[in-house]
Amino acid sequence: MFVPVFGTLFLLYHARMNAAPPPAAAPAFAMVIHGGAGNYDRMPADQIEQRRASMTKAIEAGYNILKRGGASLDAVEAAIRVMEDSGLFDSGRGAYYTKDGVPEMDAAIMDGKTLGAGSVASVQHIANPIHLARLVMEKTPHVLLVGEGAEEFAKSQGIQLVSPYYFYNEREWERFKKAQEAATKKTSSLRRDEEHGTVGAVALDQAGNLAAGTSTGGTVMKMPGRVGDSPIIGAGTYANNESCAVSATGTGEYFMRNIVAADICERVKYLHVSLDQAADDVVMKELVAQHGDGGVIALDRKGNSTTPFNTPGMMTATVRADGTITLKGWNKTASPVTVSAAK
Repeated sequence: MFVPVFGTLFLLYHARMNAAPPPAAAPAFAMVIHGGAGNYDRMPADQIEQRRASMTKAIEAGYNILKRGGASLDAVEAAIRVMEDSGLFDSGRGAYYTKDGVPEMDAAIMDGKTLGAGSVASVQHIANPIHLARLVMEKTPHVLLVGEGAEEFAKSQGIQLVSPYYFYNEREWERFKKAQEAATKKTSSLRRDEEHGTVGAVALDQAGNLAAGTSTGGTVMKMPGRVGDSPIIGAGTYANNESCAVSATGTGEYFMRNIVAADICERVKYLHVSLDQAADDVVMKELVAQHGDGGVIALDRKGNSTTPFNTPGMMTATVRADGTITLKGWNKTASPVTVSAAK
């Protein structure tokens, strides 16, 4: 009996050694973007559709970088630039006006691999603040540049400053005049949850690196020089390969006081809680207890994502390696919309 058994085992071993290796699993990557927290119930349906279309275009730009093996930083910047250029959000060309009637914009970007970060604040003549924030990270020893200093640096890097008329937006100008009139009459201005449009992105690339970025025009009728959480590393923007990447949207003062973005990632890293629990505890419990409105998008190093918000809505889009884009969040009851990323 020994010989036949031995022969059978030999044949099985030989077959296994010569069998084709199992196909390698496709590298995991993911991206989530947001178009701001607020109340979309009063927004016309055509504007919501325009925002969805812009967000689809934005996340496709990031997806096409990630699927080629590109860096999460590149994907984050590319997606945000699309939304800044659209004029549909409170960032770039669609930024809200200050009390002086001139948009002032803030942006930040962070590399989860190196913890490198760059941000700009109170810039008035920069078409793509997210790009300038990245240059601050890569071309200076600093993290944050503001106002005229940031714009002088931009010129030194070959960025052409644009006229304030570049940012003229009839929709936002009408919003500004309405708020101005309300302030003159000392009546209540826009409710906070009626403001929405800060944009942000988080991404995980095929090399396992996280990145986050955020760009905003702040709040309607803000005081000139007011800076929110978006360009503050750890408050509105944060990324660390050891934990997660976060971009926030909402009333920035609350996010700064609670260092929301970093707090979520530190809970994941040190308390070993899930990303869902960390983000939910901060956004839906701590901020709610303080009447702080807003939400976050977050992505961890395993590709898990979460998008909690305590406002009536927060527009988000998510894509993974299969190219399916899921758009949701314009209100809490609407069914998600799925589309395939353009190849």
